[in-house]
Amino acid sequence: MKRSTQTASESARSAFEARRERLLQDFHAARERGLTPRLHKRTSNLFRIRPPADRAARLDVTDFRHVIAIDPERRVAEVEGMTTYEDLVEAALPYGLMPAVVPQLKTITVGGAVTGGGIESSSFRYGFVHETVEALEILDGRGETVHAQPDNEHRALFYGFANSYGTLGYALRVWIQLIPVRPYVQVIHTHHSDPDEYFNNMAETCRAARHHERPTAFIDGAVFDETNLYQTEGSFVDEAESVSRYTFMDIYYRSIRRKEQDTLTTRDYLWRWDTDWFWCSRAYGMEIPALRFLAGALGLLNSATYWKLRDWNERGRILERLGLLRDVEWVIQDVEIPVTHAPTFLAFLHREIGIRPIWICPAQAARTDTVYPLYRTDPDTLYINFGFWGGKKTDQPDGYHNRLIEERVAELEGKKSLYSTSFFTEEDFWARYNRPAHDALKTQYDPENTFPDLYTKCVGTPG
Repeated sequence: MKRSTQTASESARSAFEARRERLLQDFHAARERGLTPRLHKRTSNLFRIRPPADRAARLDVTDFRHVIAIDPERRVAEVEGMTTYEDLVEAALPYGLMPAVVPQLKTITVGGAVTGGGIESSSFRYGFVHETVEALEILDGRGETVHAQPDNEHRALFYGFANSYGTLGYALRVWIQLIPVRPYVQVIHTHHSDPDEYFNNMAETCRAARHHERPTAFIDGAVFDETNLYQTEGSFVDEAESVSRYTFMDIYYRSIRRKEQDTLTTRDYLWRWDTDWFWCSRAYGMEIPALRFLAGALGLLNSATYWKLRDWNERGRILERLGLLRDVEWVIQDVEIPVTHAPTFLAFLHREIGIRPIWICPAQAARTDTVYPLYRTDPDTLYINFGFWGGKKTDQPDGYHNRLIEERVAELEGKKSLYSTSFFTEEDFWARYNRPAHDALKTQYDPENTFPDLYTKCVGTPG
C-alpha cells in the first residue's frame, strides 16, 4: 500500500511538473507578444467586480487542481493551488486527517485561501489558513517559479504572500498542515443575551481549549439580534447515537436556535455552511420548501450553484433591471476585531448596518514568533471575525455604509478582508496594508509590475 501510494505521488508530481512547464511557456509567450498574463480559472470566491485587463493573455490554470500527496506521518498535504477544499478534505479523511483550517465553502481553493485569508472554527487554535502553510511554490511576476518557506532565501515572500491577492504571484503548489480527526463532531449551542458576557465567555473558552483544559476542537457562533447570541463548540467523538444532516431539507443555521446539542459526521460538520451559503441561500428562495426540495433533488444546494446564480445576475444585471435593487447598498464583509473591542463593534453593526444574522468566528495565531506583513495582526491577541452579508436599504451614496465599516474597523484596531468591495482612499489603504513591505516584495519578485499592486487590485480597477 505504501509503495503504491509513493508511486501515485511520483506520478502526480511528474504530471504537475509538465503542467508547470506548459504554464511557464505560455507566460513568457504572452510577455513576448506584449500581453499581460492573467490567470483563467472557473471559480472565484471574490465579491469584487474585476474589469478585464487591457491586452491580457488568459493563462489556463484550471487543471492545477490535484492533491499530489498526503503524508500521514508528517501530517502534511502537497496540493496544487487550484485544488478545492472539498477535494483536499476527501483525500485527507481516509487517513484520519483534515486540513488544520477548512474554510466554509467547498468551492474555495487552497491557493485562494492562502493568498486571501481563509478562516474557520478551528482558527482559535491554528489561526488563518496562511498560518498553517509549510511551503509554497509561486509563479512570480518575472515568470519564474520560487520555492518559498520560512527558513530559506525566499522567506520574505513566504510571509508576504498572505493577503497579496495575486499581486506578487500565484501559488502553483502548497504544502499545508493536517490534523487528526475522529468520525463525528458533537456540537453544543449556548445562548447568551448580553454581548459583554458572550465575548468574555468566548475568549475564556478559546483560552481553555488552547491550553487543553477542555476538549473543544471548534468554536464559532451566530448573532441573530441584540439579545440572541449563540456560541457553538464542537468536539470530536468516536460514536453517535443519532446524526443530523444539513444537506437537504434541514437548514443548519436554524438548528442553532432549536437544538442545544447536535452531532454530525466530521465531513458534514466541515460543510455545514455550504448547503445554504451560511444563510444567504434565502436570497434565492432556497428556504421555500418546494423550491428547496427541487433544488436538493437536482443536487443544486451548494455554494457552487449560488456562485453561478450570482455571476448570472452580475453579468445580466437581472435584479437591477427588475427594480429589485433600488436604493440598496451591498454590504459583503468579513472583518477581524480584537475581542476586547468586539462588543463595541457589534453595537455599531446593530445600530448602523442592521444586517443579520452575523457569523462570529474567533481566530488567534498558533505561534507568536511570526509576522505576515501584508496582514499584520498581534499574535498574542484573540480576534473575532464578524461576517455579515446582505443588502442595506439606504438613501445615502453608494459605498456609504461600507466606508463607515472601514473607518470603525480601523478605530478599533481591526482588519478588513479584501475579498469584497473596498472604498479606502489610497492613503488610508496603504496606511493599513504596509506599502513599504509590499513595494519591497514587488521590486524583487515583480519588478516590471506584471501584476497590479494591491491597492489597484483590491480597491481600484484591476485586471
